[in-house]
Parts: sequence; structure tokens; C-alpha cells
Amino acid sequence: MGSPGHGDAAERDIDDLPRNDANYTALTPLWFLERAAVVHPDRAAVVHGPVRYTWAETYRRCRRLASALAQRSVGPGCTVAVIAPNVPALYEAHFGVPMSGAVVNCVNIRLNAETIAFLLDHSVAEVVMVDQEFFTLAEESLKILAEKKKWSFRPPILIVIGDPTCDPKPLQYALGRGAIEYEEFLKTGDPEFAWKPPKDEWQSIALGYTSGTTSSPKGVVLHHRGAYVMALGVAMVWGMPEGAVYLWTLPMFHCNGWCYTWAMAAMCGTNICLRQVSSKAIYSGIVNHGVTHMCAAPVVFNNLINAPASETFLPLPHVVNIMVAGAAPTPSLLAALSVRGFRVTHTYGLSETYGPSTVCAWKPEWDRLPLEERSRLHCRQGVRYGALEGLDVVDPKTMAPVAADGKSYGEIVMRGNAVMKGYLKNPKANAEAFAGGWYHSGDLGVKHPDGYIEVKDRMKDIIISGGENISSLEVEKALYAHPAVLEASVVARADEQWGESPCAFVTLKEGADSSDEAAVAGDIMRFCRERMPGYWVPKSVVFGPLPKTATGKIKKHELRTKAKELGPVKKSRM
Repeated sequence: MGSPGHGDAAERDIDDLPRNDANYTALTPLWFLERAAVVHPDRAAVVHGPVRYTWAETYRRCRRLASALAQRSVGPGCTVAVIAPNVPALYEAHFGVPMSGAVVNCVNIRLNAETIAFLLDHSVAEVVMVDQEFFTLAEESLKILAEKKKWSFRPPILIVIGDPTCDPKPLQYALGRGAIEYEEFLKTGDPEFAWKPPKDEWQSIALGYTSGTTSSPKGVVLHHRGAYVMALGVAMVWGMPEGAVYLWTLPMFHCNGWCYTWAMAAMCGTNICLRQVSSKAIYSGIVNHGVTHMCAAPVVFNNLINAPASETFLPLPHVVNIMVAGAAPTPSLLAALSVRGFRVTHTYGLSETYGPSTVCAWKPEWDRLPLEERSRLHCRQGVRYGALEGLDVVDPKTMAPVAADGKSYGEIVMRGNAVMKGYLKNPKANAEAFAGGWYHSGDLGVKHPDGYIEVKDRMKDIIISGGENISSLEVEKALYAHPAVLEASVVARADEQWGESPCAFVTLKEGADSSDEAAVAGDIMRFCRERMPGYWVPKSVVFGPLPKTATGKIKKHELRTKAKELGPVKKSRM
């Protein structure tokens, strides 16, 4: 008889001891808040301008929120939508909403009313919490929904979040429209509310929608277990110490702030809220609040290193740990950050994997390498987090792993506790995403001989020119190395000779001579030709600002549309 495996009804063990209430509890990150309130009751938990809450106060406020929701029959099976920038109420919602048993849905504040109406309808939001600045956006969304649903429309409980750092007029308008003020709503709740953890750790804790650039956005459902293991995992992979001071440059609505909403409670740290991100605000946070950690997409850090001297505070008063993800950083960006005193951790992931779930784990021997070589190794996406059990690069048709040679392309796939439950009410998308027992990222990558993976492109972004694959990311790396280039993005453009050829969209640095765009474009093409195969060189260069999402990702679908409008390249020189 063979040894028991996964196919057996029950695996053998040395005993038949059962689970009981003393030795088994469903995992949930909500306990981190309770512990922080006991261990460091008087330590600052959340700071926003003149507002400062300790961990004891934050725990009481979150219990008030849970209690107030429960009193209104909002609990298991319900969704609470929050439309807000990085303010204390959004942080509190990550605990208070699931403490009531409900699911928190943090909505991207850059979305239009039509899209938000779709999300509120699809998720059947029972409650909408909205920051005063975005109240009219929520109001318009609900109006669209009411017109669509007609007699079947049930208006949600509408709560407006006031902000003492903002003009009070929008708040007064919202109150005049019948919204409940957030602080008044909290007063109806019990600060000693006896919340209950989920009975099953598979219970949903959060819902987040993908950006949905070409179709209706998909609702990513996350569970308590995943949020728990990732909250600890993201702290561990960063070496985050107890009491860290974290600056919210990353929107909390983006993958629940990459799980740092819950991780900061686990580490009993201090959250510094940032309503609007700017280079000056970031440097001020470092100097005035002693910020030790922050996360963002490369575009935020690119702006940071290119900020005018009047907005910077260099040298830094202490080492600042920054985590970059959301798009592949270029070697030149990583090098520039390092020389300014920022300690960079490069990670990669998706909404479907609770945010970043791989890390370019630093190796001590890399310290002895020249800066350029270090940065080249550092820009790879790396290895799996401890909380992610499986990571590979495979042939998407056969699911066979590609050779670890740094050249063979395949799709990056993941499996484990850091993968979502699935897409809400979307069985077709789930079947595709989980085909073959792995989550399919849709990203093309390679695996290097040392086991580190590297993203080469989104599968839909690869450029095929004359039958050859061109990685838009590789071309972008070269463009960012050009001294006049601030930002760059490369997409395919129709080409009469080669089928497709690279088209570069470029934003020049402030002070760069742009009087003769043709000459600058020619210089950029020459620069690229010295650094890459001839067929990789952009055959067209378009100048101007690049469209971006709320999290700083460049909207390539809009650039593809612009490239299509340009028409095909008539003659391509190689």
C-alpha cells in the first residue's frame, strides 16, 4: 500500500486528536488591532494633520463602527463601500467593517460615476461611506443606479466623512442632502462592542475591483486567512520593525494598501495619512514625522528624485525604506533612489494576490557589485513571499515550466494562501484564472538560473515585429536611461513593413530642450540604437504627458488607442 497522498479522503496522522475551541481559531488580521491596543495603548496609531488617534482610541473607534453597522443589520453577507483618499476613516474601515461581519470594498476615487455605479450595483453595497470631497461623485453614481434599477432600487445608508483639513462647504452640502456624518454615526455605536471573529477563515474580508480598462471591472474577493498571512508576510519580507512609522503614499484603496493596513496594527506602528501625494509632502513626512517606511508605484518615486530643490530635504535625516511595485522599476530609477539614501525593496504582484507577493530578495554578495550591475539584478521581480506557496513561469498551454535560462518566455503563475478566493459572480473569469490549478497572472516573464523571475511584459503588451517578440518593458528601461526623459511608455503601432513596431510615448524632464521635437526624437532613437537590437528601437516617438491610473500606473490601453489613431508607420528603418 502506497503512502497516503492528496487524493486520499483523509491523510493519516500519528493521532486522532480533534480540533477544539482551545487549540484552533480561524485566522483573521482583526486580532492585530486588539493586541496593539493592549501593548501600546498610548502610541500614535493614525495621524492626519491635526488629528491623532492612539491604538486604544483606534480600537474603540473601530468597535463603534462595527456596532453602529450591526445595529442597522449590516453584517455577514453585506458589503460596505468606502470612497475616500488616505484618511483615518478609511483605515478604520479595514477593521470596523469586518468586525461587524461585513465585507469592506475600498473604491478607487479616480473612477467616474458610471463605473462606481456599476461597482455599487454589482457588490450590492448596503452602506456607502464617502469622503466629503467625493460626495457629489457618490451622489451622481447613486442617481445613475436609481435610474437603472427604477422601482427595485434600495438606496444604501449614506455616510459622509468630514475632514478638518478641507473646506467645510462640501460637508455641509452632504449633510443638507441627508447624509449621516461619520463621527455622528460612530457615536451611535458601542466602544466596547463584543465583535466576533469569523467562524471560518475562508470568510470574505475585502472586495476590490480590478481597473477594468477594456471591459467591466472584476471584483476580487479576499478572505480572512489570506489577509492574516499576508499582513505578517509583507512585514517580514521588508524586515519591518515593531513601531515603524509608515507614510501612506500608496492609496489604501489599492489592494487594501498592499495589506499594510493590517500589517501596521500587527507591528504596532504609526500610520501617517497623506490625503494628496506630492514630493514636498513626502519629504516633509520624513523630516517632521520620522517616517521609516513607504510604498508606491515607480512613477511616484520617479517624481521624488526629479523634484525641484525647493521641495526636497537632502541628505535624508535617516534611512527611509521604500517598497516599489505596481509597475516594473527601471535600473536607472533604482540606482537614483539608492544614491539618495533610500533603501529600496522591489516587489511584484496583483490585486488577485493581495498586492505584491514576490520580492527581489537582496543578496549580501550583490553589495560588492558596481551600482549599475546591482540595479540590473534588483529590477527583477524575484522570488515568492513566504506567504505564497507556489510561483513559476510556465508555458500557458501545457503548464510545463520554462527553462531557467533567463531567455525562455512563459506566463507567471501563482498558487497558495496569497491567491484570491476568486472573482465575484464571474464563473467564466474564475475558470480561466485558475486553469490547471494555478492563478494565471497574464504577465510574460522569464526565470533566471538563480530562480529569480523577471517580468518581460503583459501578454497583451508584447510587440511582434517581423515575427520577433519585443518586450515593451526592455525598451522602456533604455528610454528611462536617456538624460532628457522623465517618463516613457512603449506600445505597438501598426507598421506597413513589419506588421508592428515600437511606438514610444515620452514625457521630457523639466528644463529639457523641446523646441525641436524631431531632433529630440532622433536623439532618443540614436540613444536606443546604441543599447538594443535595431528592431527594438522605437520607430516613432510622441511627446506629452502620460495618462495614469490613481495608483500611478500608465494607462497603456489609452496609448494603444493613440497609436492606432496615428495610423501605420509608412516605412520602418532598421
